[in-house]
Amino acid sequence: MKQFRQHHLLQIVKGIDFKIPLDFFLHQYFKKHRAIGSKDRKKIADSVYGIVRWQALLDYFLENKTPENRVDLYFKLLPKQIFTDSSIPSHVRVSVPKSLYTRLAHQYGQGKAMNLCAISNTRAPTTLRCNPIKTTREEVLKKLAPSFVKTQRSPFGLQTTEHVSLFSTEAFRKGFFELQDEGSQLLASLIQPNPSDLVLDYCAGSGGKTLAFAYQMKGKGQIFLYDNRKKALLEAKKRMARAGIQNYQFFNASKKWKKKMDWILVDAPCTGTGTLRRNPDMKWRFNESFLQKMLSEQRIIFERALSYLKLGGRIVYATCSLLQEENQEQIEHFIKTYNLKLVSPPLILLPQEGGMDGFFGVTLMHSSARSSDHIDLGGVA
Repeated sequence: MKQFRQHHLLQIVKGIDFKIPLDFFLHQYFKKHRAIGSKDRKKIADSVYGIVRWQALLDYFLENKTPENRVDLYFKLLPKQIFTDSSIPSHVRVSVPKSLYTRLAHQYGQGKAMNLCAISNTRAPTTLRCNPIKTTREEVLKKLAPSFVKTQRSPFGLQTTEHVSLFSTEAFRKGFFELQDEGSQLLASLIQPNPSDLVLDYCAGSGGKTLAFAYQMKGKGQIFLYDNRKKALLEAKKRMARAGIQNYQFFNASKKWKKKMDWILVDAPCTGTGTLRRNPDMKWRFNESFLQKMLSEQRIIFERALSYLKLGGRIVYATCSLLQEENQEQIEHFIKTYNLKLVSPPLILLPQEGGMDGFFGVTLMHSSARSSDHIDLGGVA
């Protein structure tokens, strides 16, 4: 690695604080050091993510666990060659916290847990969702690099495993596409509104899921976005304008909307264990206390969102977690506590090498409304 890159890489590794999201930290660093060109930023960022992903394995071989030693060993270590070395503890070989690995192994079995963790240490593909309000997937495909291919399950997705610059393209500026993982696209497709419906995206963030299902409403009805992060909603406003979506407003949680919504999406905060390729720092924040905090928040958020669902309406609970505590067990709690029923089998997506991230989603409705018979929540897929 060039001395220039090596210097900045070391400075970044020294400054990493897992209390701060890694992508935000990198963004701030590069913003402060504008002399770093795009090619250097890419190389540095790839190395930073690699070091964070493999930190437990790097530390296993280091007596003196300094940033300098981690950086030096990272470029010498070949994790794939020691993946089968049974003398190294399993959770260390795949570089995840022991408490997280234990839960995954109990839920999926040792072999599958090892595979899921190994996939989480690879680089995720670049995936985008074409905007059917403005164009078609075929038209977007013509405008992009030849490395892009159609996603296997999402009818609007395109992806590539190569590094590509997309935000400067005319197609992006015109709102022909947005970056979105294929699994996230499939999750958003659980929302199936009629054009005249009222839809509430309760944990909207910057509006990614809304952007994915809004086309079904044909500019009619009304979409409400709610999130306690104002900056995220400001970004959502920009994205809606670019995508050509006008039938939306930010949600004012007042009594007049109680029991009025036809559809509600609760994309709940979670441990993020299904998206560790993109957010490897999340796994180093995982512990039992963090998990319990997430479980509590999920229940509070779901109960608040449910109060806006009308009789006969449908509510989708979703996470990007692989843990049954945040998924199947939460659904069992919601069904029992609020007298709900499943509308259809849950969507269970596991991370795929070179493919989608891991997600869980299920559609529920009040049991007093007409619905299907009992449907098994399923274990793991």
